[in-house]
Amino acid sequence: MRQYTAMFIIRPTLTEEGFKAVIEEITKIFTDREGKVLGVNEWGMRDMAYEIEDFKKGYYVVMKVEANADTVAEYNRVCNIREDIIRHIIVKD
Repeated sequence: MRQYTAMFIIRPTLTEEGFKAVIEEITKIFTDREGKVLGVNEWGMRDMAYEIEDFKKGYYVVMKVEANADTVAEYNRVCNIREDIIRHIIVKD
């Protein structure tokens, strides 16, 4: 397994409980597929450099994870489907 840094931006219209629920569900993607979450760093609400889907702010989350290629593919698939995640990326360390 390799180490990755995953980052995603959540819609600013959610509540605090909504942010926690999204983070928990994304964490579950890695833990259910034999991966490990090494750390979660919530940056919180930040201004974006440019508007995305008419939003000027977003709730930023950065995760350090250990995963295999199938888990990375599932992370990308889920983030593309979810409407409450407006941007995401995962990069190999």
